[in-house]
Amino acid sequence: MKHFAGKTLRWDWRDGVIELTLDHEPANEIGTETLADLEKFAAAIPALVPETAACIISSARKQGFSAGADLRELYRAAEPLSEKERLAGVRQFLERIHAVFNAIDAAPFVTIAAVHGVCFGGGFELALACDIMVADKMARFAFPELRLGLIPGFGGIPRLKRDLGNAFVRDLLLTGRSVNATRAQAVGLVAQLAAEGEALKIARSTAAQITKFDAITRAAAKKFIKPIPHDELRREIDLFCELFTRSAVMAALKKFVESTDAMPYLP
Repeated sequence: MKHFAGKTLRWDWRDGVIELTLDHEPANEIGTETLADLEKFAAAIPALVPETAACIISSARKQGFSAGADLRELYRAAEPLSEKERLAGVRQFLERIHAVFNAIDAAPFVTIAAVHGVCFGGGFELALACDIMVADKMARFAFPELRLGLIPGFGGIPRLKRDLGNAFVRDLLLTGRSVNATRAQAVGLVAQLAAEGEALKIARSTAAQITKFDAITRAAAKKFIKPIPHDELRREIDLFCELFTRSAVMAALKKFVESTDAMPYLP
């Protein structure tokens, strides 16, 4: 499937490059609709592989790349359920999102996240599943989940630990603070820093360079340099589910949902 238009995203294939564009109001929150569209992309990867050198993931939303998980949907789905039902529901969702992100992580073509604006929580985790991150200078990255009594649940910490030193990982996780693109590049998170509004342009130039190389060698190099931390990813799901059942988490989610702040997910 070289072209697809769903409710929350679309992709197009051209000259060996897929451009997947997130486009879901208000800020590309990742809920059941986005997950369903991402699952369609994951399912299409095997058919796309023979003719694809690179995939760029970007956002059409002004607010940024993605504000993260759709916490309002998560709360409204979980609130009327028993503890056992909540646990089963959240585990099923996490299993599905991990399967998609692992498919993107393991794709034989090179994946490039072109980031602008907000790149928080689950959106940050999607960017971390990509091979290369290009960010414009106004991009900001954060894991604000501890404010809700949770940890990142879409694979963020194992993937961040794979790529960076623990000092930065702990700072980001345990403080919930956001960091700007300049610092993110300084610690090795962002590969290329772009002028404001230029991340997609730089990502396209990078993708064009990648198309010049041998596909088998490219895939072998990626697999060698970027092993997927499967064991830690499984442990992350277990820990998230353990934390999610606590009453303090539901209270924090309720407060988030009822907030009148324009951007309540900001640390």
